[in-house]
Amino acid sequence: MIARGAAVRCAAVITLSVGTLSVATFAAPVAATQAIARAGPILRPSVSEHTGRRTVAASGLIPLPRPRPAEAPRSSDATRKGEPLEPEPNEAAKGTEKDQAEKPPLSACRQALTEWIAIAPSIPPIKGPGACGGNDLVRLEAVVLPDKSQVALRPAATLRCTMAAAIADWVRTDVSTLASSLGTSVKEVDNFDSFECRGRNRVVGAQLSEHGKANALDVRSLKLADGRVIGLTDRTVDRSLRETVLQSVCARFTTVLGPSSDWYHEDHVHLDLAERRNGYRICHWDVLDPLPAVAPMLPVPRPDDAPPREAKDKTASPGQGEATGDGAGPKEQPSQEEPAAQEPAGKKKGRPSKAPLSSGLRKSL
Repeated sequence: MIARGAAVRCAAVITLSVGTLSVATFAAPVAATQAIARAGPILRPSVSEHTGRRTVAASGLIPLPRPRPAEAPRSSDATRKGEPLEPEPNEAAKGTEKDQAEKPPLSACRQALTEWIAIAPSIPPIKGPGACGGNDLVRLEAVVLPDKSQVALRPAATLRCTMAAAIADWVRTDVSTLASSLGTSVKEVDNFDSFECRGRNRVVGAQLSEHGKANALDVRSLKLADGRVIGLTDRTVDRSLRETVLQSVCARFTTVLGPSSDWYHEDHVHLDLAERRNGYRICHWDVLDPLPAVAPMLPVPRPDDAPPREAKDKTASPGQGEATGDGAGPKEQPSQEEPAAQEPAGKKKGRPSKAPLSSGLRKSL
């Protein structure tokens, strides 16, 4: 009991109250400290004589403060350091509604070009440089056929929505029908060029190309599911197939440029939807035939066993230089250095002679 009384008298007095925490510490001799260590921690609630508050006497045990509540406001230190405060749920909802109100409504083309027709996500408008760019742009990645299969564009084309819709309708209707007639299906469209801010035919200072307006697509070939490739400008491809593609694109697009239009479209076909006065359209694409296997550029050399050519008679006819009855002197005879050429007998005057053609030259012609 003595040890316990000494422990109580020499212990720290911790005063617990609402909103305050006071600790009173008293010095203790060495003996009392050893007695406290042997007795272990002791907690005894009591009432202070001076304040009337409830206190707890403890030995070797000091309670820690309670953890900070999760709903407590953030300290001012975080605000001073520039850390943004988390918006309240109602404020975040208000911001989303504001963004939706500022976002422009979808165009009729964009609403019609759904994922059932084409994989064509919208992209932000392109402004400049100069007059390049446009609004209502999409990135045409693939065309979805009626059987839900996809025809990829390699690489994806950046186009206006109206141009992308025209390409999708052309592939879904005409190209897929052409592939079905060949017993297969179309798998890929070779995109040679789409949006590019440049002048026509890449000429510096020329009028802005429809490519600069995202209103044109250059197609080089169509790849089929069975591995065949229909090169639109390939002379070795069946002429009827190329003519079928020619008729379909000229009926759908306002500008079609291919081989024979100029030197810039010999290896691809240009398609666009340029608007012109009075609905004027351009369709200039010649479907060319295959080149011959061997194109003779020079005549065939004369064979060694060919008979010799006939020699011309260069002897002078008699009677030249005789006096005439009109009293004129004799005619001047040609010198030996310049003998007069005589025409062979039986030849009409004024017509050149024809040398016989060799057999090899006749075959070449």
